[in-house]
Amino acid sequence: MKFNLDTAEIFVPDGLSAEEALARTTHMAVGAHQDDIEIMAFDGILQCFQRDDKWFCGVVVTNGSGSPRDDLYKDYTDEAMQVVRRKEQKKAAVIGEYAAQVLLDYPSSAVKDNSNKAPVKDIGLLLKAAQPRVIYTHNLADKHDTHVAVALRVIEAIRDLPTAERPQRLYGCEIWRDLDWMVDVDKVAFDCSAHENLQAALLGIFDSQISGGKRYDLATIGRRRANATYYASHDVDVATGMIFAMDLTPLIKDPAKDIQTYVQEFIGRFEQEVVERLEKL
Repeated sequence: MKFNLDTAEIFVPDGLSAEEALARTTHMAVGAHQDDIEIMAFDGILQCFQRDDKWFCGVVVTNGSGSPRDDLYKDYTDEAMQVVRRKEQKKAAVIGEYAAQVLLDYPSSAVKDNSNKAPVKDIGLLLKAAQPRVIYTHNLADKHDTHVAVALRVIEAIRDLPTAERPQRLYGCEIWRDLDWMVDVDKVAFDCSAHENLQAALLGIFDSQISGGKRYDLATIGRRRANATYYASHDVDVATGMIFAMDLTPLIKDPAKDIQTYVQEFIGRFEQEVVERLEKL
């Protein structure tokens, strides 16, 4: 497989060839940065963990060079941080027993440039090789530009595929803006109660982010717990952890569907619910 960048890499924890590793993939997550996958796509990791019939593949699109840093990492150059973050992502792939971990190594600027089709082509190559049934990516209301850009590139790559080769489901998950605001009927709620030890291990492996000044580990587990408790106001908790997602499947089933209009419909239903409640009371 020939990617656009020579520095791109496919890491296979159990030593299979890249071709075999990708071919067994059933669930795939495409994230912007190292640790995004472990934050937003734990449902896919959990679905495949310790299974022989389901396999999870992680794809990180950018090189992660612009991350904040402090403590041990405060004097690290962008180049040094890239090395560290790549190593951490591979460790996560080993712990989570991923089928493969792909590192496309683009600078964020390249991904945010919608005229640059190289990231779309690379994602398309992976989709053709892996043909996953389910894909997790960022949600389209995320407040991080690179996250939204990655989601748009994923949608474009899927739309370029023949209909028969497209995944069955595409989910946009929460990181830099949770999805609690969505009306309940619109939320996809993934139960992430199981294997809290695995969740902690996957999040904790990214020491460059945690010691570097961002407690993503605590924030992510806290959000999952909060989502589970606040999911239903008049029912007892049915889970100890939940991740919310936006169902983006209609955007790949119907490539003519306008992306901006689709997202605005979610916002419109939220607005309508708030207004109706105020008027009623």
